[in-house]
Amino acid sequence: MHLRKIIAAILIPFGAAVLVGLVVLWPGGAPPHERTGVGFDRQTEQASVTKVVEISCKEAGASGVPPTGDTSTAEGSSAEQQEKGTCKRATIRVDSGKDKGRTFTEIIQPDQSRQLHEGQKVVVAYEPSAPKDLQYSVTDVNRRLPMGLLAGIFALAVVVVGRMRGVMALVALAISFLVLTFFILPAILQGSNPLIVAVVGASAIMLIALYMCHGLSARTSVAVLGTLISLLLIGILGSLFIDWAALTGNTDDNTGLIHGLYPTIDMSGLLLAGVIIGSLGVLDDVTVTQTSAVWELHEANPSMGWRGLYRAGIRIGRDHIASVVNTLVLAYAGAALPLLLLFSIAQSGVGTVANSELVAEEIVRTLVGSIGLVASVPVTTVLAALVVSADRTGEERAVEASAVPAPARGGRGRRRKR
Repeated sequence: MHLRKIIAAILIPFGAAVLVGLVVLWPGGAPPHERTGVGFDRQTEQASVTKVVEISCKEAGASGVPPTGDTSTAEGSSAEQQEKGTCKRATIRVDSGKDKGRTFTEIIQPDQSRQLHEGQKVVVAYEPSAPKDLQYSVTDVNRRLPMGLLAGIFALAVVVVGRMRGVMALVALAISFLVLTFFILPAILQGSNPLIVAVVGASAIMLIALYMCHGLSARTSVAVLGTLISLLLIGILGSLFIDWAALTGNTDDNTGLIHGLYPTIDMSGLLLAGVIIGSLGVLDDVTVTQTSAVWELHEANPSMGWRGLYRAGIRIGRDHIASVVNTLVLAYAGAALPLLLLFSIAQSGVGTVANSELVAEEIVRTLVGSIGLVASVPVTTVLAALVVSADRTGEERAVEASAVPAPARGGRGRRRKR
């Protein structure tokens, strides 16, 4: 029971500190700025493709109608090939905003990766400073219906299999998304230190998600403490190696745009914040699984001491480590697959690829997160084994204390009868 009190003495002040951090750092919303019209920082509206007709590309070039703004022709396509090809003229109707009902046309080249068709829902970019016939351009496809349907299937599967636990998991997921949207992102844009914001936000998500999904119990508290220790290790290692490897966090158009709009944001700190938040979800899985495994081993064999529980739990953890680390590495590799293909096309060596900042960021992110995951297994397992064995020892002492006097009294009574 003393261990439970120690864990409570750690987690209660920690929870209070997280609450204070949320109050102190809570932003009033993202600071406003003038739109640049670049990348995601542009005004968009919903639209529909009302008509698509085929025309010769030569006629399309003579008409002066611009091609769609979301794609470009493939490199190496000659002007002669385009003139001989068949293009399409799409008529698009704006369905939202002040120009609702307005139509415009765009030319679709035959070798563009995205081909529009009649009735398709699209997203259009609006540039008010451009000439009237060039103010709108197709920038993307409207994917709300398939994405919403997929989210519904996911939620249904979680509820059907997980039942009440599944419902609570979805609620915790929604709260995590709200913390990310209304606290972490705006606070960073307001100029708060990204690392501090990430630590406070990730800690709040961890406390809410774990206790909401698994209940307020010693088992959950052990998982929370194991996650906290692992996150601390990830933060220390991430800070050390991001600084040592001179990673700036400003490696692509999106991060460059963020730095241009908000130059006060510490981009390397933002990179470290991403490492911490990205590792949290997998850490939760590992720590909860290890804690549950130790508790179930204790239920199966209550006489097993903490060393036996640790040895049995760590054997389960080794299998978990192998699968989780492999999953994490493959997830990052899958996300960076187009980039890796570019390096392969350029016939760059492995050393050259790994040394580039764009890839080095992913390597540091993967390895630091994986070290935290590996460390979380023995840390959580030993904490769970100690807590369970301490409870068992206390229970045994209580049983012995209540059982010993009864035979003694009975013995004395029998001796009197003799």
